[in-house]
Amino acid sequence: MAAQHGTAWAAGTVEPMAAVAYDEATALVVVDVQNDFAHPDGSLSVAGAEAVLPAVNEEIAAARAAGAPVVYTQDWHPPRTPHFVTDGGPWPVHCVAGTWGAAFHEELVVAGPSVHKGTGGEDGYSGFSMRDTTTDDEHSTGLHELLADRDVSRVVIVGLALDYCVRETALDAVRLGYADVVVPRATTAAVEVEPGDGARAEAAMAAAGVTLV
Repeated sequence: MAAQHGTAWAAGTVEPMAAVAYDEATALVVVDVQNDFAHPDGSLSVAGAEAVLPAVNEEIAAARAAGAPVVYTQDWHPPRTPHFVTDGGPWPVHCVAGTWGAAFHEELVVAGPSVHKGTGGEDGYSGFSMRDTTTDDEHSTGLHELLADRDVSRVVIVGLALDYCVRETALDAVRLGYADVVVPRATTAAVEVEPGDGARAEAAMAAAGVTLV
């Protein structure tokens, strides 16, 4: 279980303004709100990431108030991996296990377990699965099994980045058979390596049956 920090919503305070309704069968999956993505000093900082944190925390508050499971994902890479440009990959070194960059942003409310991905040098875009960059084999991060243990049938996905890890987590959730997969637009931001990547990610998710609100 991840340590809790930030300002948690508690019963008796102002009702959080969440984008969707929660219940015990609806899990909130908070994707990669880590310093290297969410903080301006991060090595792969996403423009606008800090601006979406209040909306992410509102979803967390609403989920907790309804008794819904809240689960987090974190990139958790080794220092050397084919995922990084230093070893022939596409990305700057980021979210190395145990470093400041891999830690959650200090303003994120953390109130649930965290699933680590990319731990063995895999491409860990989806919160549900990891792909070996050498063999293309995929294996589970454990997130699907964790949600199955809670009888979750519906998932809400928030976090970073819209055009990579949020998109792939949402598409995997559809493939895994969740009855409803929802991405609130106000809770995510895009890397935009190429102009229009965010819009293309939204179109791909919508075509697959993801609900964008």
